[in-house]
Amino acid sequence: MNDTFIHPSAIVDDMAKIGRGTRIWHFCHVMPEAVIGRDCVLGQNVMIARRARVGNGCKIQNNVSVYEGVTLEDDVFCGPSCVFTNVIYPRAFVSRKDEFRPTLVRRGASVGANATIVCGVTIGEYAMVAAGAVVTHNVPDYALVVGVPARRTDWVSRSGEKLDPSLTCPRTRERYEICESGLRLADVETRA
Repeated sequence: MNDTFIHPSAIVDDMAKIGRGTRIWHFCHVMPEAVIGRDCVLGQNVMIARRARVGNGCKIQNNVSVYEGVTLEDDVFCGPSCVFTNVIYPRAFVSRKDEFRPTLVRRGASVGANATIVCGVTIGEYAMVAAGAVVTHNVPDYALVVGVPARRTDWVSRSGEKLDPSLTCPRTRERYEICESGLRLADVETRA
């Protein structure tokens, strides 16, 4: 585990894979067969379940559990106390481990504090889920979703800026266009 930092209070089980440069802070638990990429940060009290996948460059804030069936692609941000689920109808007295539904959070997406992501959905690339939102359906690429249940209110750029009707990022001047998956970078060169 070259260049990795694991706080003495954290537990990393055998057969977990952790990439270079990753930092795992106080009271975390990484279970067997979990995979965490390079240069990630796991804040206090994060749990990465068996067979969960965390890509490179992810930042997972305090008190987040990433359950089996959840995949975070590269550069995903998970705000404090956001919630992932893995079954639709949980009961304490009914085993439903064979009913886990996969959840995919695509590259560069951000999930706000205290948001809930219901299992079986895909959050698109560079999408942004507002704090406290409850995501029950797929989220398009570059969409900003808010509320309960979460609904798209705006489009955002890769840098997280709201886009005006011209779909041009006010920070980077990158231009976007609507496509089948939501938005994508336009084929024209960006302005200086």
